[in-house]
Amino acid sequence: MAMRQLSRTKNVAKRSTKKYLEEPLYHRLFKDGSSEVSVRQQLNQFLKSSKSVFKWEVGDTIKKLRSHRLYYPALKLSEAMEDRCMNKTVSDQAIHLDLVAKARGIAAAENYFVDLPETSKTHLTYGSLLNCYCKELMTDKAEGLLDKMKELNFTLTSMSYNSLMTLYTKTGQSEKVPAIIQEMKAENIMPDSYTYNVWMRALAATKDISGVERVSEEMNRDGRVAPDWTTYSNLATIYVDAGLSEKAEKALQELERKNDHGDFLAYQFLITLYGRLGKVTEVYRVWRSLRLAFPKTTNVAYLNTIQVLVNLKDLPGAETLFKEWQSNCSIYDIRVVNVLIGAYARDGLVVKAKEMKDKAHRRGAKANAKTWEIFMDYYMKNGEIAQAVECISKAVSIGRGDGSKWLPSQETIGTLMGHFEQEKDVDGAESFVEILKKGTDNVGVEVLESLIRTYAAAGKKSTAMRRRLKMENVEVSEATKKLLDEICEE
Repeated sequence: MAMRQLSRTKNVAKRSTKKYLEEPLYHRLFKDGSSEVSVRQQLNQFLKSSKSVFKWEVGDTIKKLRSHRLYYPALKLSEAMEDRCMNKTVSDQAIHLDLVAKARGIAAAENYFVDLPETSKTHLTYGSLLNCYCKELMTDKAEGLLDKMKELNFTLTSMSYNSLMTLYTKTGQSEKVPAIIQEMKAENIMPDSYTYNVWMRALAATKDISGVERVSEEMNRDGRVAPDWTTYSNLATIYVDAGLSEKAEKALQELERKNDHGDFLAYQFLITLYGRLGKVTEVYRVWRSLRLAFPKTTNVAYLNTIQVLVNLKDLPGAETLFKEWQSNCSIYDIRVVNVLIGAYARDGLVVKAKEMKDKAHRRGAKANAKTWEIFMDYYMKNGEIAQAVECISKAVSIGRGDGSKWLPSQETIGTLMGHFEQEKDVDGAESFVEILKKGTDNVGVEVLESLIRTYAAAGKKSTAMRRRLKMENVEVSEATKKLLDEICEE
């Protein structure tokens, strides 16, 4: 009897566990790599299945997806929580709001916030929306929302003020930061490490290096906030930007002392900043430390260090590191390849650059928009217009890695349109305009005016030009209107 009962219990437990994934959800999503395509495919398979997961596991997976900037899959998983009857806490809703903003835009995030029940409109969801406004550099809305939070008597933390101060530094309003600091002190809101760092960056933006050092000293006196490696990374960056090499080196030495847990990002900052100081020996020393701390070194680490060596004109060293990466990498990352392609192209070694691109293609790493942009720059520099336009066409058709469209700089567009105008090359100009239209809904008045001038210079007619301008909703200058009269004559 006891044996039958034990067997029945085991069978029930077995049936119960079969409802759940045999492996953690985030392992399943990332088992084919961390690309958005592979993650989406695995997520779709999971959502179509009848398998279940625990709520804490979903939360951990969303956190991991966000850390990889995979916002759309994270949002889709967050939406699936409700479909599977997992009640969201207010904290979950605040995270969901942030994901909506990143994946679908700020208007969608605002709509989500408006539709939340009043009980969910707490300092958490308000704070999340405020952070979204700050990231989108929407100053008026951010300031208005913070005022609303004060009216509602929410207990504010340094996080909300940090977001606003970051917004001010990014929008060239660094002079507003000291007043925010004074307000925090008046309200007894404890600053954190980020507060001190953004305060120092704001003062540095106004060239007040002595003010930066006073803030650093205040932080050390505070006692409640211990300076960590990010503080010295921040200081070192400020000193490097200001051309104060000796002070920058001392800050980097402090950074190394504070990096007692071997933080990966700390090594990255050390390599980058020593590189900016021209200290190639220190770059190699820190790189060896990074390799010891992280034997399975990521593509990003190689990418950063190879770029630093290229910037230091140490091409042989960069090539050696590239070969090391190439022999050990699990994913042949075109971003790493692009660094050497760029170095070769800038040195006029276009044959080597092409060979590297072709080899990457054979290894499964297709050229991206950046690859073609590098070749475009080379051809533009050497006056090879047809080849430059071909590179632009390929880059536009591929677009950026995040799904957004790619276009050459306005300077490049202007140079090419000017070339076609000078050569009276209507066909070339029209072909180039068609390429641009694949990457934007509005090519701009400058491009169309140049096109009209090209027609006029070539003595060619275009009965459809007025209609094109109307469709583009473009108003040309008076001088261009006179040329328009010429080329549109029957």
